[in-house]
Amino acid sequence: MDLKAAIARTTSDFAMKTQRSTMQFPAKAPRRRRVRFAALIAFAFLALTSSAHASLFHGETLDAIANGISWVVLIIAPIIGVAAFWLVHILPEKIAEKKKHPQTRAIQCLCLLSLCFGGLLWPIAWLWAYTKPVLHKMAYGTDVDESVGHGHGHSELTEEQKEIEKLRARVAELEAKPRSVRS
Repeated sequence: MDLKAAIARTTSDFAMKTQRSTMQFPAKAPRRRRVRFAALIAFAFLALTSSAHASLFHGETLDAIANGISWVVLIIAPIIGVAAFWLVHILPEKIAEKKKHPQTRAIQCLCLLSLCFGGLLWPIAWLWAYTKPVLHKMAYGTDVDESVGHGHGHSELTEEQKEIEKLRARVAELEAKPRSVRS
């Protein structure tokens, strides 16, 4: 009898717990039904067949568009890709010139080498263009190269250079005068 009483008590406890859980959460059962129904509807839509179209275009229009795309992919895209690759690879050189880096020529050489090696040296050139030339500053007292602008055909002259030019002109003028006038 003890076994029957224990089973009866366990089933009554289980019934009370399930009754309490449905009383506490009454919206849980309809929610499950809605989720199952939505899954069933989604599966039904997937199971239905529909006609598939590979393209919006048909016949000659499809051929013309395919030819146009092939021209773009085979001719125009590689040209644009090479130009973009080249423009990106000369960026460190342009940055070094803008910052008047004293090692601009070396950075330019590294950029050209990077083009030959498929871009492997480009990050080094990029970092070099942005670094401060500490050793150059220790040797020359400045980390900017003032001669960068003059080496590329710029006609900007400093005050000292203008004064030197005036003195050279005056010396040439004095040498051109006859000796008798001077004495």
